[in-house]
Amino acid sequence: MNLIEQTKKDNVKYIQLQFTDLHGMIKAVNIPVERLKEALEKGIWFDGSSIEGFTRIFESDMVLHPDASTYAVLPWEEDPTARLICDVHMPDGEPFEGDPRHILKRALAEASKMGFEYNIGPELEFFLFKKTNGDFEPATHDVAGYFDYSPRDLATSVRNEIVRALESMGMEVEMSHHEVAFGQHEIDFKYGNALLSADRCLTFKHVVKSIAHKHDLYATFMPKPVYGINGSGMHINQSLFTDGKNAFYDAEDEYKLSKTARHFIAGQLKQVRGMSAVLSPTVNSYKRLVPGYEAPVYICWARRNRSALVRIPRYSPGREQSTRAELRCPDPSCNPYLALAVMLTAGLDGIKSKLEPPTPVEENVYHLDESGRESKGIGTLPGSLKEALDEFKKNSLLRTALGEHTFSKYLEAKKEEWDDYALQVTPWEKKRYFEVI
Repeated sequence: MNLIEQTKKDNVKYIQLQFTDLHGMIKAVNIPVERLKEALEKGIWFDGSSIEGFTRIFESDMVLHPDASTYAVLPWEEDPTARLICDVHMPDGEPFEGDPRHILKRALAEASKMGFEYNIGPELEFFLFKKTNGDFEPATHDVAGYFDYSPRDLATSVRNEIVRALESMGMEVEMSHHEVAFGQHEIDFKYGNALLSADRCLTFKHVVKSIAHKHDLYATFMPKPVYGINGSGMHINQSLFTDGKNAFYDAEDEYKLSKTARHFIAGQLKQVRGMSAVLSPTVNSYKRLVPGYEAPVYICWARRNRSALVRIPRYSPGREQSTRAELRCPDPSCNPYLALAVMLTAGLDGIKSKLEPPTPVEENVYHLDESGRESKGIGTLPGSLKEALDEFKKNSLLRTALGEHTFSKYLEAKKEEWDDYALQVTPWEKKRYFEVI
């Protein structure tokens, strides 16, 4: 059945064409279903000059080309509406160099040239809040904790509705559960190709926010929305496959990791300080990346150690295809296309350069003092967006990964974000200094 026939079967009246801006924010235009044939054959024109990181005002014409494989009906819409994720092209038909989806496709093409397919499984955490007396409070509807299931977790039914919506849109959900903090949740979906998984991240955020709104709740993927409790991460499990086999697996290795896997990990550890500006891209991201709360800040790797930046889940006999490396520093505020593009580029560079990772650290790094960490050669992630941007702007590999257009636009936008934050006078400052100075 072709797509036109499918829309008739689903009684679809409108098509929502989605793409992302530089920061990963979903942008969309709706067209009547009667224009779908035109969209598939010729694309839909739009003004790119108003989209962050796209073109200038005097070269604003751009074209959306829907990817038919991303078709899904939005189950919460009153007027039957289907979604299609789009690639952004220039009027001459060439892919737009600043389209985040195109940037990931370019990195995946490089991996393919080397004989690899990049598969990932992201774990996006989020909060559900209820607005009470003008403020957002998680505890007004939810006082459960990690893996809790009880009548006290009033968000269980909301999570279940989110899962049903995701499954109706073609996503295979593997697990949903309450996270550590009040109001914090996680829903994991099936491991898969990086482009498909990045599309799923987009779908996931859209669904969570839409279903939460139905229940008069506010969903946020902000990394650290509440002081003093756990923040939200987006741990990313990753592996490379060759001819359907996991290229990270080696039966003879102590950790069951191949040389390819070790080179890949080494490449990411080498570039991670610069990558932080993309993986943890907001001022707020660095309120999460502090010692404690299971958030990794120390640049090392290990098998079981959750204080490590890269964790290798324990091998189980018969599950060789599941061998993977989990990068734990990204958070869900990132643009998933750009994040996966820089992660893959860093890992491939490690393979090309045959980089060797440092000795794994199987002890709690948080319990080591500064001299103990120095003796083991353990560095730290940037402590602020400003520090991350300083690392980012001098990283030539990331400039190549993103392309000159996106690299420059991204750096400019994030510097503006930091400068705006630096000028703010916060309630903490007033409380700390107002009367005593």
